[in-house]
Amino acid sequence: VSEILRGGLDKILEAHCVLVGGHTVVDTEQKYGLSVTGVLKSNTFWRNSTAQVGDALVLSKPIGSGIITTAMKNDILSMEQARECCDSMRKLNLSAMEVALEFDIHACTDITGFGLIGHGLEMCGIGSDKGIEKSILLHTLDIPLFDRLSELVEQGLVPGGSRANKKYLENNVELDCDLKEDIYYYDAQTSGGLLFALPKQMAKAFEAKLKLAGHSYACIIGEVIPKRERAIVLG
Repeated sequence: VSEILRGGLDKILEAHCVLVGGHTVVDTEQKYGLSVTGVLKSNTFWRNSTAQVGDALVLSKPIGSGIITTAMKNDILSMEQARECCDSMRKLNLSAMEVALEFDIHACTDITGFGLIGHGLEMCGIGSDKGIEKSILLHTLDIPLFDRLSELVEQGLVPGGSRANKKYLENNVELDCDLKEDIYYYDAQTSGGLLFALPKQMAKAFEAKLKLAGHSYACIIGEVIPKRERAIVLG
């Protein structure tokens, strides 16, 4: 328990935050979490619904952490075998945000519980009060995945949240390629990366700067396109 608390405090300090207050829940399952409250100090504010047609989409971390952690909880993978994923989850999005401040970011969202597709829908304006006039084309061959995902999915090691995401969201998705498995793109992430929408001509430079900042898997994974029948296109 002390190591969990110490790890949380280390990340709070790394993020230049202060821990105030807290409470304890008595339960049969161990839990630890933090909520963050802050004040906007500048005019820089990225909404998750304001991507523009023609934008490139850049992702800062691989996806698949929900599947990897499910395998760990079932003793299929050791901590060492899941080192790639654990290192990614430990890395704050702070440095990616700091790099992004140098660019004309049109929209940004984190990739967490609703998976890449669920949070990608936010980029289309789904759930906002704006008219939806755009779709997202995801280049599935370019999306970085953690190692061994295919093997783990074949063993049925998919979290319930990821399956629920697919059931709830798949009506928004159009398949425009040969794809054996799509659950990765619905996978509920723990400490996932950031998805940025920015002008296409800036995307390569942005990707390169993210890699220099330690986000070695950062890459362009898609684009914002004129509205199609479905909001998300897997291509």
